[in-house]
Amino acid sequence: MLPLDEIRTLLSEHDDPDHRERPRDFDAKATARRFALLTGALERRFGPSGSVGRYQDASAYGRFAVTDGSGPAGGLWVELSNFGGFVSAGAGDDRSADSAPGPSGEFVTWLDEVCTAAGCVFVPLDVLLEPYDGPTRTLVDEDRVFVETLAALGYGGGDDEDEEDGDMRAVWADRYFGYV
Repeated sequence: MLPLDEIRTLLSEHDDPDHRERPRDFDAKATARRFALLTGALERRFGPSGSVGRYQDASAYGRFAVTDGSGPAGGLWVELSNFGGFVSAGAGDDRSADSAPGPSGEFVTWLDEVCTAAGCVFVPLDVLLEPYDGPTRTLVDEDRVFVETLAALGYGGGDDEDEEDGDMRAVWADRYFGYV
């Protein structure tokens, strides 16, 4: 796996506020090939337990999921971003990057090798869950502005401690693996 500082640099370099869903120079054929290589390896490993899906209106390209209990921690998902060939993975039944546990070390080692062969970059969940400080507005940012506007108008629970910053703070996963 690439050093974490190098991964963080790549995340910053691929950010472009003018192109939220896919980069200006998005290569649909290359991304489809990467996804086919990635999902092909996952299908060989997990057999008929896995399912493949594509995203629309998102910065993520597609997802492979194992939900029948044969994956690590009872479930597994792997996603490919439209940006930088970034790949994310999580274990368990919760299919969102912001609350999923990371997959096992053995699986990460295997997936990183698959990613390298497919021309992708594996990005660990702990890096994707770091606060996003880039220039692109995310849906989290838009939700936060909406909640703040409602509170300023006297609607909503502006004093609720649970709503402050916790769920209303964008992370890198929101930028590269979220809906736009």
